[in-house]
Order: sequence, then structure tokens, then C-alpha cells
Amino acid sequence: MAKPLPRHQVPSSPGSLSPGRRTRAKSAGSDKRILSRQALRARRKFLKMFPGGFRDEDYLDLERGYKWDAHRRWEAALGETVFEGLIEEQKFEEVAATAIRIESRTNLLFSFEKMALRDAVRSPAGARAFALALFDPLHGTDSMEVRFAHWVAAIARLPRRKTRVLTWPLVTVFGFIAQPEAHFFLKPTVTREAARRYGVELPYASRPSWPLYNDLLTFVRQVRADIRDLRPRDMIDMQSFLWVQGSDEYPD
Repeated sequence: MAKPLPRHQVPSSPGSLSPGRRTRAKSAGSDKRILSRQALRARRKFLKMFPGGFRDEDYLDLERGYKWDAHRRWEAALGETVFEGLIEEQKFEEVAATAIRIESRTNLLFSFEKMALRDAVRSPAGARAFALALFDPLHGTDSMEVRFAHWVAAIARLPRRKTRVLTWPLVTVFGFIAQPEAHFFLKPTVTREAARRYGVELPYASRPSWPLYNDLLTFVRQVRADIRDLRPRDMIDMQSFLWVQGSDEYPD
């Protein structure tokens, strides 16, 4: 069981704050958050890079645009109704090829991960296993915990040639593209560095698992609450915000 994350959220009621951290609400009934030094620094860095926040033209061009375009292509080609129809018609290779083609137009996966997945679904058996496994985490009726665990197990069983298929980016990329309102894309090195700078040590293991993914989602919800006045729309905005914090592409 992963250890609980440190919390940087204080109660919303001013009367319940600890001595020395009391604050006056801006207006009656308002919710005043006390942000940590790290959270304020993260906000400043993001707004320094993109003064217009999540509506900044450069932000839309560099970070959000291509990810949202991938989501739109997914909705058109592999939305739930279309996806279900392809499964019923046993067009597993078409599902796999379409998913790979949509992702390939992004820079989300490393080239070796893209190649490992192509190799894994090259055979009809691999394509069938991938297509059937992918439908469940997106549209299944079990809890997210159960669906995520089944998805990880299915990816682990895919044929492997040279490079392993079971990586955090590969396990999380398709949920992120298909359902950015719910799923986060994890690049471990950058995301863990972003969390560290935020004052949180994310538990980590190289093998994907639900407890660790759930810890990640808890952290992301915390950050989203801290920056809610910037109006992040979905996990695309959250992943981009944290990418700015942890990536060498955006130096301090």
C-alpha cells in the first residue's frame, strides 16, 4: 500500500485554521485557500511562461493544441459507439492500428515505446488482446481501480520483441487521449520532478499499478484545486501545467 501523500490543503473555513495561519475571507462565504510556497512558485513559473494562463496563445500552440487534436481524432475514429461496433465486428487490427496512428501524431510516447507497441500488436492475436483490453478501462462498468488493474495485466501479457511494452507512459497515454476529463498521462521523470518541486514525493515503482496511479490522481486533484482560479479545463491542462514545472524545456 503506497504511503499517503503530504497534504498542502488547509480547511476552507477561516475559523478552523491553525493559529498564525488565520486569514480573512474576501467576502462572506468565500473559500480562501492558503497556498504553500512551492505552490505559489509553480503558479508564478507557469504564468511567466504563459501570461495568459491556459488561454494563452503560445500555451495553446505549444502544449494544449496537439493533445486536444488527438482527443478529437479519437472521438471521431474510436468514440464509444464506433469502438464497440469495431469490437463486435472483430476488427481488432483496425482498432489497434487506429489507436497507434492517433498517438503517433503526438510526441507523448518515446520512439522506443511506439515501436514496442507496434511490435506487440503486429500479430492478429496481439491486436485482438490489445483492442479488447483497451475497451474496458475506457467504457467498462467496474470501478476504475478494477479496470486499471485489468488493463495493466493485459499490457503485461502482450507479445514482446525487444523493448518492454509495460511502461507508465504506454499504460496511461490512451486514457489521456480518449478521456482527458478523467485520465492523466504519466511521464515518470518529469512528473515526479514537478511533484518534488511542489513539495510532494510521489511514491513510485517502474511497474504500473493502481495504488500508485491513484496517488498520482490525488496529487493532481490537489494541484487543480490550488489553481482553480486559472480555470484548468481538464487533465490536458493539468498535465501541461506540471510539465512546465518539471521539464527541462521550461527552465526556471
